[in-house]
Amino acid sequence: MTDASKGEDGPENRGRRDEGAFDADETLFLRVGVPRADETMQLRVPPPPEKPRPPEPGEAQAGAGRAERRRSARPTARERAAALPAALRALSGRLRPLLAPLEPYARRVAPYARRLKPVYPRPGRTGWRRWIPSWRQWLGGVLTSFGLLCAFLYTAYALTDIPSNLNTYATQQDNVYFWSDGTPMARTGWVQRQAMPLDEIPEDVRWAVLAAENENFYSDPGISVKGITRALFRTVGEGDTEGGSTITQQYVKNVYLTQNRTITRKFTEAMISLKLDNKMSKDKILEGYLNTSWFGRGTYGIQRAAQAYYGKDVSRLNASEAAMLASLLKGAGLYDPTLSAANHKRAVERWSWILDRMVKIGKLSPQERARYKTFPEPLKSNPLYDTGEQSDYLVELASQYAKKSAHLTDQQFDLGGYQIYTTFDRKREKALTRAVADARKQAKRDNPKAAKNGHYGAASVATDGRILAVYGGPDHRRQGYNESNATTVPAGSAFLPFVYAAGLEHGVHKTRGGPATPVTPDSVYNGDDGVPVTTPEGPYWDRSGKKVAAHNDDGKSYGQISLRQALARSVNTPFMQLGMDTGLEKVRQTAEASGLLPSSIGPQVPTLSLGNSTPSAIRMASGYATFAAGGTHTEPYSVRRITRNGAPVPLTTPHAKRAVGAPVAQQVSEALADSFRAGHPDTAAAEPGATGKAGTDEKDTAAWYAGTADSVSTAVVVYRIDLAKSLEPLPLDGLAGTAANNVPYNLWSAATGLG
Repeated sequence: MTDASKGEDGPENRGRRDEGAFDADETLFLRVGVPRADETMQLRVPPPPEKPRPPEPGEAQAGAGRAERRRSARPTARERAAALPAALRALSGRLRPLLAPLEPYARRVAPYARRLKPVYPRPGRTGWRRWIPSWRQWLGGVLTSFGLLCAFLYTAYALTDIPSNLNTYATQQDNVYFWSDGTPMARTGWVQRQAMPLDEIPEDVRWAVLAAENENFYSDPGISVKGITRALFRTVGEGDTEGGSTITQQYVKNVYLTQNRTITRKFTEAMISLKLDNKMSKDKILEGYLNTSWFGRGTYGIQRAAQAYYGKDVSRLNASEAAMLASLLKGAGLYDPTLSAANHKRAVERWSWILDRMVKIGKLSPQERARYKTFPEPLKSNPLYDTGEQSDYLVELASQYAKKSAHLTDQQFDLGGYQIYTTFDRKREKALTRAVADARKQAKRDNPKAAKNGHYGAASVATDGRILAVYGGPDHRRQGYNESNATTVPAGSAFLPFVYAAGLEHGVHKTRGGPATPVTPDSVYNGDDGVPVTTPEGPYWDRSGKKVAAHNDDGKSYGQISLRQALARSVNTPFMQLGMDTGLEKVRQTAEASGLLPSSIGPQVPTLSLGNSTPSAIRMASGYATFAAGGTHTEPYSVRRITRNGAPVPLTTPHAKRAVGAPVAQQVSEALADSFRAGHPDTAAAEPGATGKAGTDEKDTAAWYAGTADSVSTAVVVYRIDLAKSLEPLPLDGLAGTAANNVPYNLWSAATGLG
């Protein structure tokens, strides 16, 4: 090394090298600064951050930024999990097992899905083409959307349950009452519906409905995709909804859902329909649909529609009538032909179209179609009406009897669906109602004061117990009090036949504890007015210490008279003594066995024989019917048969029981025939088998007439009561007419057809 080089390395030249002057060879080396001794031996670790000093009161938090405050305010993951609604967690738990079968497929599809992940803007493209997806991306989007849709529908289907309870309105039915001839009388209930088994609905009726509403019913899956799509399009595009539903969908709407026309309801309807179609047979769905659909005129179900429009059961409909009813399913307000001329035109066109469709689908032959050229005009009004007048009294009697004899609770009966076939005779009911209505009008003209509180109870009962007709009042809606079934006024002398029958049946006792002495119609008693009543021990004393004496109407005396004559002439005094001789307990037993209710029998005092009992018109007629039936009594009944949706309901029917011996019944009937001939000789000549007797009481609060003609016993009572004050009878004040023009007898003769 030269001196020059050394000189350059000397201290005097170091400043220049530090300033950037390098020798040629120095450019080939990396210059590394020499570290201090302590730095080469230690790992440099940054000191821990200082804890922020809490701000003094009033000091601004200068160190905390807005972002830091937002992060500190956010809930933690645990807090967010705890805040999830319980319903969402439950849904997640239900979805996990449902989606588990899809997991293997998801793994297979995942790589392909990642390849289809769009990258925007697309590399290798310029301008607007950079934003157009490739065909792979389009395909991926379509497949993904389809997969999500399928997953959504699968999940919705799995989570949809068929409701366990049907709509109350869809299951409620009405109860229908029929006259004895089988024609409809009245109905009760909020809706007119009667469910019918499908096998009782003719095939022509079924296929008329299917041709009109859903001809592919037996092959479709329960829904119509085309119809649902059209409904969604109209709902979203035009703010309206449209049909296109299958019969299964319509049935679901009727019995499970509401009638709200919304997309949500339509979607739920479709899901339930799919599931129902897999779980219920097509026949059961069709049966339910036919029994719940609305046909107008307040009717639900094909059975009520057949009765409302054609007055017949569905089993009697032909294809033409069925097509007319099927047209109503499109909207009864537009297709009921009785509402307007426009409706009639629409109904005829749709009726013809439905019949043609039945031919097209092979359910009606061209030859049969050719028979139906004339439109089957329906009835002008629904015959299943409720008048609110006399029929309500009949319905009241029949419903009470039906529940009792069929052992039905009020709740069971109110669910409806019962067909109650009554014993009421339409012609007799009409004649009785007209006669009483005329009597009321006449009374208002002749005696308006007495007529104001006048009441007329009447009933006709056959000897076999059938109640054929009753008059319950002017209008059940204004007077629920049933005058034919009221036990309010005394029977008076109309009770004498029961005393006569007791004496003939049991005999009399002249001594206490002695043997009974037989009594015959020819047995003689004192018929004078005011004769004291005696017992084996002597005169009968009442509680006030007075002797009890019998009195005749108008205080008339008849001397010694036979019992048969006394009954025929309505002489009271012999029967008051006969009752005492026979025993009042025996009189009571005979009256009850003949048909009078125990609750209506009066106190066991001498006046029991003179009619202090208060039987109803129905029970009085039933008692007189016992004598006409040869001494056998059948409890009066108003229902002969009950069915529910066509199936018979067990019914306890009354049976005849012996009340008095046949000879006794014959003797009583003969005496009543004498009474009828004495009072009405002209009518008796025309009707020799008729029997009857008038009845009055000593206080003039009731006037009766009871008798039998053609094996039908009829009882009529006229009385006055101010229902606004009490049930205490008022004096008749001439309301019952006169002996020559007796109102109860006039009503009786009109009811029996002898007037």
